[in-house]
Formats: sequence, C-alpha cells, structure tokens
Amino acid sequence: MPIKSAFHRYFAELYEDTMSRIYQDARVRITISLSSGGDCLDCGAGRGHQFNILNEMIDLPRENYFGIEWDPKSVSLANKRGLQVLQGNLNQDLPFVDQTFQCVFGLSVLEHLINGCKFMQEARRVLKPEGHLILVTPNLSAWFNIFLLALGRMPSSGPHPDSEALLQKNTPIQFQKTKTSSVEDDLPTDRHLVVFTYRTLRYYLKSLGFRKIEGRAYGYYPFPKFFQPFLEKIDPWHCHQMIFDCQR
Repeated sequence: MPIKSAFHRYFAELYEDTMSRIYQDARVRITISLSSGGDCLDCGAGRGHQFNILNEMIDLPRENYFGIEWDPKSVSLANKRGLQVLQGNLNQDLPFVDQTFQCVFGLSVLEHLINGCKFMQEARRVLKPEGHLILVTPNLSAWFNIFLLALGRMPSSGPHPDSEALLQKNTPIQFQKTKTSSVEDDLPTDRHLVVFTYRTLRYYLKSLGFRKIEGRAYGYYPFPKFFQPFLEKIDPWHCHQMIFDCQR
C-alpha cells in the first residue's frame, strides 16, 4: 500500500472512531437530560436522523421532538414522517417562546454558522430553568490544526479553500443553491465558517449565563486509538472534537 494511502486511511479510522465516541456521548447526555420528560430541540435536524436514534434509546415520543433545519427539502421529508421540523435559520432568533425546551442540542452544527454566539444566546432563552444545551463541534486549537498551520496549510477544522477535492474541481469556493430566502442561501454549506477553540467556547458559554458547564474532548491525533482516551483527559484543549453540556 502506498505511504500516502496508508496515511489517509490511518487518519480516516481515527476520525471515524472519534466521531462515533463523541456522538454516543452526546446522545447519552441528551437522553439523561430528558429522563424526566420534556421537549427537545434538534438544531440542524436534517431529515430527523437523531430522532430515530433517540426514539430507540428512550422511546422518545414524536410530540416531544422538535427540529430546526434550513434546507427546505430536508424539512419536507421530515414533515412527511410526522416530525415537527421547521425551516429556519440558526443565525437568527429561534421561533419559540422563552423556556420551551428541556434540552437543546446541535451536533456538528455550530461550526457552520456565521453567528454562533447568537445561536447559543437563543438556545439559552428557549431552555427551561436547569435545561441542557449540548453541543458537538470541532476544536480549532487541535494539535492537528496547529501542525497544518505550521506547514502553511489551512486547518482541517475550518474553511477549506485549498482542499484537494475543491482544487480538483477548480472551484475554490463552493456554494449551495437553494430557493429559500435564508441568509445561508449565499453561504457555502459544506464548509466550516467560524470554529471555536475549547477555551473560547467555554468562555462564551459562561459569559452567556450558562452554569454547570461540562466539557469533554475526543480525538488526540496522531496517536493511536488505544492511547487517545488517556490523552483526551489530560489535555482536552488540543483534541480534534469537543462536546459541551451546560445548564440554563
């Protein structure tokens, strides 16, 4: 096997393991936050994929699941399945009254927003007292990104105007064409726009008034999988992915 192919495969396996573990962590936290009942809001709901998994884990009723998704086609498909998913823009005010949800979660969503702080502020507003906000997002200060920057390359957890895939297509910036009037019409949807560091995201959550802020991190590249859990605990500031679970 060529060295380059082996290198790519190694990091692909690390990434898959990282995402599998952090998503499992997030789903467990979501189910715990809903253990006493209440409604949840899935931000970036797509077609309602997370509902399927949560329903299997805790038999989540459809009437307790709400979603926000900017892509009209995905919203339509979710609605056909009887899911309460609304078309909306997470960069703007959420279309719900104060203190509506027991849990608000966004899994790999924050990095695709141009106004992530506004989103977190709105999430706190629509949470009930002691309700949970659960976020999964990449960490800009991961050692892997620092290494890429040292080589003069764009970080992996950020916009990718120099990525091989885009260069091969000769389209340094890709845009998603949609018919909705959302501000996201004119923004690339397959790229990260604003990516937080571990310390900065914790700071923003605290400054917005969240309490009991618990953060964990996953993916300590380039170390092998068996060694990563140990390193993730002692140095969460430089892992590839991070999860925050905080209360209103």
